[in-house]
Order: sequence, then C-alpha cells, then structure tokens
Amino acid sequence: MRNRHVAAWTSAAAAALMAAATLTTPAAAATSAPTTPTTARHCPQLSQKLPWYGDNRAKLQRVIDERGTCAGHRGPRPVAAFDWDNTVSKNDVTDATIAWSLKHDKILRPGRWKDTSRWMTDEADRALTAACGTAVPVGAPLPTSTDTDCTDEIFNIRESGKTMSGAAAFAGEWNHRHTVPQYAWVPQLFAGHTVPELESYAAAAREETLAAPVGATQKLGTHTIPGYVRYYEQQRDLIRTLQRAGFDVYIVSAGSEPVTEAWSKGVGIDRAHTVAIRSVLDERGRITPYNEGCGGVPVNKGEAIPYIDGKRCWINQDIFHIKGKAAWEKQRWDKRIALGGGDADTDVTFVGDATGAHLVLNRNKNEIMCRAYDNADGRWVANPMFIEPLPRKSGTYPCSTAAWNRPEGGFGPLLREDGSTVPDQADSAY
Repeated sequence: MRNRHVAAWTSAAAAALMAAATLTTPAAAATSAPTTPTTARHCPQLSQKLPWYGDNRAKLQRVIDERGTCAGHRGPRPVAAFDWDNTVSKNDVTDATIAWSLKHDKILRPGRWKDTSRWMTDEADRALTAACGTAVPVGAPLPTSTDTDCTDEIFNIRESGKTMSGAAAFAGEWNHRHTVPQYAWVPQLFAGHTVPELESYAAAAREETLAAPVGATQKLGTHTIPGYVRYYEQQRDLIRTLQRAGFDVYIVSAGSEPVTEAWSKGVGIDRAHTVAIRSVLDERGRITPYNEGCGGVPVNKGEAIPYIDGKRCWINQDIFHIKGKAAWEKQRWDKRIALGGGDADTDVTFVGDATGAHLVLNRNKNEIMCRAYDNADGRWVANPMFIEPLPRKSGTYPCSTAAWNRPEGGFGPLLREDGSTVPDQADSAY
C-alpha cells in the first residue's frame, strides 16, 4: 500500500483512500427502513451517562437507528465525517504540535522564507529573516526555544496571517473557500523533515497536552495559548457508536495529515479514514512545500486544501471517488455523507451536505451558526462545547449582511438554496 503522505507529480497522487460506500436514495431508505421499534433497538445506543444539550442525543440516535446497517438496511455502508480541531478535541492539535516544535527547536531554516509559501509577502520574508537570523545554516534547526523573537514571528504569522508589526504576511489571489495561506503554511513549515519525524513531534505534543490540566496555558514568546488538549468523550462515544452501527467514519481536517493521524487513532479512526493536508515528499522521503491537489487541481503549494468548500472536495474525491472539477460540487443524495460534525466556518460546506444530521459545536462562528440556527432542513444539531463552553453571544449573528465567506475574500449575506436571505440569528445553544 502506498505511503499516503506522498503526493506524486502525476494524477496518481490523487489515488483515493479506502473505499467508503454510498448511502441509499431517499426513496430506497423509506422502503428499507425498519418498520418496527424492535429492529431499531438492535442499533448501538449512545451513552446515557454523557450529557448532551437539550434533545441532541435523541436527534443523533435517530440518525443512527434510521441509517445504520444495524437497522436492517442492505447495501453500501453509510458514511459519517468529522472535523478534528475543536470538534473531536478541545483545542487545536496543530497549534499544540507547532508549540512543541518551537519549544524543542524542530523548525528548520529555509533557504528563503518566501519559498515556504506562494503568497508570502516581502514584509513577512524580511520580518522572519530579521527575527530568525541567518547564522544558522540552511536546513539546520532554528533555536526557537531560546530565540523568542523568531518564535513570536513564526507563531504570529500562523495565528493571524500578520507579522508582529502588523503587516500582512500573505498577499495575492486565492479562493477563500478553497484555502487560507496560514493554514497551508503549517505543513510547509515542516519542510525538510520526514513523516515519521513529524509524527513523533505530534505524539510528544499529544502526551504533553493530555497530561496538562484543563485550563492550562503555555507561553510562546509573547503569545499565551492553550496548554492542554482533551478528547471530547461525547464525540468519542458518538464515533464508536456510529462504527458499531455500521457507519464508515472519517476525519477531515485542514491540519497536516501526520499530525491529525497521531490524534485520530485515539478515537479508533485509522490512517485510511483520516484526511488532511497531504504533503508531497522528495526523493529522500522528506516533506516539501508542495501538497496533493483536489478536484482537478494538481500538486500545488496550498491552493486546494481541506478548507470550507475544499473539505467537500476531499470527501467527494477520497471517499466517494468523484474525480475532476465535479468534486467541488454538491452531489446527489446517495453520494453524500449521512452525518457531519464541525465547529467553524471551515466545516460549513461538508457539514451542510450531510443528509441525516448536521452537528455543530458552538464557537460563535458566523456562517456555520447562521446555518445551524436557521435550520432550513430541520436537521441541524447545535451544541455548546463540552468543555469550557462559550457564554451566549451578545447581539445576533450577521447572517443577512456579513456571514458568508466570499470566494474573493470579505463577507456577504448568507443565502438559502432557494435564494432567500438567512435572517440574523440569536445565540441559543450556549
């Protein structure tokens, strides 16, 4: 079986993951659904000991009972897909890995910082060069454990897309529903390392952050960031219940694939069911600034990552084997996931594609919460975060004016499929 982190420079780079079967059509589902409560009772049940908001457990259980192979359906297995950071885990495992790497001098000096991203500005190149210096040979580890200026500059660009002085770190044109440069920059930061090396950094960060108490923070230069990560037990239980009920369950993340894989195994999801940014390796097996493409986009430097509409593309391509530009499009009912889970606007498209339930953890993100609260199809399931939930958002979400992430950048009114505008929504799941 090929190394899934190697994206070849040909169409073979897009070879799909392990096949996940499609759902039945609505008509077929109606005829094949269990006709007696006895059949549904054979479906594995979500734990009654783990609290959910309102009647959300019952809503999710209904999808498991109706769609699972445990309910007596024959044919392909239904599919569920979840984002990772702040959906299955509390806090961002990519940031945890970057933090650990910076504290242990694991970032290698590039020949030129501008070569790490196709969108990096001259201002960012100069800021990184000034902060990190040129004394370290190209390809050698930067002393970020002690050089806080270098640490600050790297992390600030990752976090905000700006230098420490406030200058834009990235500029140019990109589809804002297909990628965001500072997300694409994360695997590019690890260029020069092997996949096993990056996996070991993620594993070390995992051990450290799981051991830290809830609420712990850590310092990176002048930045204070979360110092702990936790698996959400409700999500672990949901994933395992779905698997027992016959669902194929996937993780689809905008993080680096080796990092996501180091965590996804903790909820029983293997490499073949973990989809994230997949780096191209050089002839020595080392990570390069290039990654595999999707939906007709060839090997690239970040133009097509699993981000907003990109997550739909990767699900369609890697799970349902839809090739070319069609992978960017919403598919017919039997070529879509049954259940999707996310927490941010980066997840709104694939979560909205789900035919059974759209699970959203509330982090006050405009586009996805507008969809959840508008609940146009009656299948949205909004839930507060299970650990340290946010308080109620003051005012309303600007759905009618500035919730939709425009492909060209900026924000506009959010529309339903019929073209009507989603009205502003008040926060209710907190």
